[in-house]
Amino acid sequence: MENQNSNSKLKAIVVILAILLAGSLAYMYKMSSDAKSTQTVLVKEKDKVMDDLQALKATYDTAIAENTSMSDELIAEREKVVKLMEELKQSKGDVAALSKYRDQYRALEGRMKSVMVEVENLKKENAGLVVQRDSVQKAFGEQKRFNDTLVVQNENLAKTVEKGSQLVVMNLRTQAIKQRSSGKQIETDKASRADKLKVCFSIAENKIAKSGDKTYYVQVIDSKNNVLGDKQTETFGADTLTYSFTTTVSYDNKSMDVCEFLDGKGKDFEKGTYFVNIFDKGELVSKTSFSLR
Repeated sequence: MENQNSNSKLKAIVVILAILLAGSLAYMYKMSSDAKSTQTVLVKEKDKVMDDLQALKATYDTAIAENTSMSDELIAEREKVVKLMEELKQSKGDVAALSKYRDQYRALEGRMKSVMVEVENLKKENAGLVVQRDSVQKAFGEQKRFNDTLVVQNENLAKTVEKGSQLVVMNLRTQAIKQRSSGKQIETDKASRADKLKVCFSIAENKIAKSGDKTYYVQVIDSKNNVLGDKQTETFGADTLTYSFTTTVSYDNKSMDVCEFLDGKGKDFEKGTYFVNIFDKGELVSKTSFSLR
């Protein structure tokens, strides 16, 4: 009877131990499963924080590429994000660390939004300045074109005034003269009889011309292409003029006649055709010809 009771107690103890062992195994399995699940969640959370940080860095990269006046500040903020990404890579990924990195990310995200607002405002201001600059440049260009037009008009007007102020020499005529001992002058067309040439011309009236003394250079060339008279030479720029004599008149803006004589200087004039040119400095203003037989 005693042996039977002992066996019953032993069986009961074995059953209890078996139940406790099964419970322990079940608890250990549950703990292992929960740990794996927690680890998976932590890994996903770490990857999510890293993705968010990379997106934050990309935002700064884009803003920096626009090369605004805030580039230095943007670079400094981006470096903070890069530093946090490096720390996150090296972290163990426990709950406390991830919580700290998530908080730091939120702080950086908030700063990024604030900086981006400043960047957008700056871009709008710059766009306004560009519009103003373009308007100023357009106005400047229009003013320059207007000024250039005025310059051309003034130059044309100056040329017109200059051209209009030039004196007109006209009615150039030449006579061979035989002067008698009495002083009387007789016109002749014979070379053997002529002892001087009389050169006359008229200056037209010009109200806008400058009044005062005016010098003209008279050139007389005989049939052998010889310059008669003084044969003096004068240079005007790149041009050289050999002339027979000069005549200076006092011009007062009214029409006037001018006459001068060229002596034969004791020599007979040659037969043939003579050419007479009047120069205003280096510019030919009138010419004629005549013949002696």
